[in-house]
Amino acid sequence: MFQGTGSDVGKSLIVTGLARALADRGLKVRPFKPQNMSNNAGVTMEGGEIGRAQALQARAARTPPTVHMNPVLLKPQSEIGAQIVVQGRVHDVAKADAYQRIKPELMRYVLDSFARLRREADVVLVEGAGSASEVNLRPNDIANMGFARATDVPVVLIGDIDRGGVIASIVGTKAVIEPGDAALVRGFLINKFRGEPALFASGMKMIAQATGWRPLGLIPFFPDARLLPAEDVLALERAVPAKPHACIRIAVPILPHIANFDDLDPLEAESAVELVKVRPGGALPGDAALVILPGSKATIADLAALRKAGFDIDIVAHLRRGGIVIGLCGGYQMLGRTITDPNGVEGPPGAGEGLGLLDVETVLSGEKRLEAVRGEAGGIPFSGYEMHMGGTAGPDCARPFARLSDGAPEGAMSADGRVIGTYVHGLFGNDAQRAAWLARLGGGPSAVAHDALVECTLDRLAAHIAAQVDIDRILSLAR
Repeated sequence: MFQGTGSDVGKSLIVTGLARALADRGLKVRPFKPQNMSNNAGVTMEGGEIGRAQALQARAARTPPTVHMNPVLLKPQSEIGAQIVVQGRVHDVAKADAYQRIKPELMRYVLDSFARLRREADVVLVEGAGSASEVNLRPNDIANMGFARATDVPVVLIGDIDRGGVIASIVGTKAVIEPGDAALVRGFLINKFRGEPALFASGMKMIAQATGWRPLGLIPFFPDARLLPAEDVLALERAVPAKPHACIRIAVPILPHIANFDDLDPLEAESAVELVKVRPGGALPGDAALVILPGSKATIADLAALRKAGFDIDIVAHLRRGGIVIGLCGGYQMLGRTITDPNGVEGPPGAGEGLGLLDVETVLSGEKRLEAVRGEAGGIPFSGYEMHMGGTAGPDCARPFARLSDGAPEGAMSADGRVIGTYVHGLFGNDAQRAAWLARLGGGPSAVAHDALVECTLDRLAAHIAAQVDIDRILSLAR
């Protein structure tokens, strides 16, 4: 099990790299995260959902994703708290204090899923959540030491040197956790190192002497992590390399409950595209060719935030200048005339006025559609997935954006074709679709084969990890 001294220390990335490295050795590898919190999710082969990181880790391990790789997924949404997804399906909704009382009953699902993966794998790589030193959350814990103790799994602790204070964070973890928990920690890794490794050799020795834990590797910063799908909104803050030859500007308003923002990754990978992420307080650039409204876990609340930021005015001005707008999932719902939530799926029952750019209406319901889909849009095939609650209908649906493989119409378009809504996630990950969009926006041909780019990056990550981590020692710790 790989736990961290804090969030965003690189647990997911390290497990991903190890999964590919061990799979390359011919081992049957399964990733596992008992509890995750993310609004970036993926659809599994059973038609359930798990955190995006575990879906990527399954890909790294060259195995299909399954709901048992992330049995408890928390999806934060508006003031009602978080949606609790258990073994791929919506189980409950609760605020933070209520969730602490619910956790003990969820442990049986966690242990059931873990047992299933153990039976089919040579090695299970378990990822913790947040920080191992959050001792205030230790009672009823199912994500870190509570799970490790329940399953007697050896633990490797990961510290992030890039944020500073890594010696104190690891030694401090040893100081605050229970002795029984500390006994399960067999070693530590230092991640995101920049500079000459020899300069931190004494630091590694200090940590080992203070904790009694074995140093297992000093991992240099891996800049190409930005090319892999992220699940944490912290990834939206990371700087991207300048693109001096970009000729297409795409604007994306970043709203509080943004979800499945990895839809944007294939566009950001294109050298011709400058993807401008605009938070409230900024303005959508006037020279953007396309505005994308991404998915949302709380569509009505995010629609209110969009209006408060003045993005609705920016979007109307963008269309007046001849621009194009596409709404993905929650963004599609925002483009319509109304969003009605009669049963309080996202918050108190009620309704919100949409942007009115598509003549459609959305009614939210408790039933979630989770399904991999294929079809064609503009005569070009695509594959992706749907993940949404409720349905959308109205006159503009008579001009569907796409046709699914069973012939069913999907999405809607305005009469002039410049406002588009679709429930399909992963659309831009299809190379032919993305190339058609780039051509429509006045750019040259696509310069990226996105699936190949992700695979190549996974291979490079595996080599990066293998060069710095004592993998044989880690395997020898496994039970």
